[in-house]
Amino acid sequence: MNQSALLIDKRAVVFGAGGSIGTAVTRQFAAHGAHVFLAGRSAGPLEAVTQVIKDSGGKAECQVVDALDETAVEKYLDGVMERAGRIDIEFNAIGPLIAAYGNGKLAVDLAVDEFEAALTVLTSQFITARGAARRMIKQGSGVIIFLTGSPARPHLMGGTGIGAAFGGIETLMRSIALDLTGTGVRAVCLRTAANTDSRTIQETADVVSKMMNLTKEQVLASLDDASWLKVSPQTGDTANSAVLLASDLASKMHGTVHNATAGVCPD
Repeated sequence: MNQSALLIDKRAVVFGAGGSIGTAVTRQFAAHGAHVFLAGRSAGPLEAVTQVIKDSGGKAECQVVDALDETAVEKYLDGVMERAGRIDIEFNAIGPLIAAYGNGKLAVDLAVDEFEAALTVLTSQFITARGAARRMIKQGSGVIIFLTGSPARPHLMGGTGIGAAFGGIETLMRSIALDLTGTGVRAVCLRTAANTDSRTIQETADVVSKMMNLTKEQVLASLDDASWLKVSPQTGDTANSAVLLASDLASKMHGTVHNATAGVCPD
């Protein structure tokens, strides 16, 4: 276990735990002492991450759950409560599919179905956060961490759909945070930028390179260049921020956005 463990004896639920960011966050939560409950739509990736955590001496359980199915989410969270007794941390790592970016189309060229594809990310965050809040309010404690990206603050053309979704998530977080006033439950948002080591961004770079007649390396380099630090955040960086927000070190952070974009969209 990490000598500077910040989440000892915490029960953490991670939706989308089989994805690149979800895997990184889940492993860091476990490394810092949390008992992690992994949820996602594909059994294989979930089981692989769970086994890695167990082999490292951590506590982990996984289950296939569709985060867009509110009945399934409620049933799953009930099961976690029965086994763990409480839920201290809820993190939804589900991000947009490549199609949700609209392939860089300007708003005037974006089809309605492409716009709506991005909004499933917002719906997923609402369903899982609402479920966690219902249970955390009863226990009088807990933290809900929403995940967004730099398009929440428009900084490039062609990001209408995902920008609307991410911006909506940040407003959703603030609304829920206000509703949680006096309950002992926190709600915060972790905003990252393109994590260039993630599968989604690697695959997106492949698509963009073909569209713009560039090499994949040039596309990824342009992402680095877009940040003030001249380097893109990685999944490990996002996971470290998630640990901070979930820990008691951030006990007074509520209704706010943690900007971990490496300066891609500075506040």
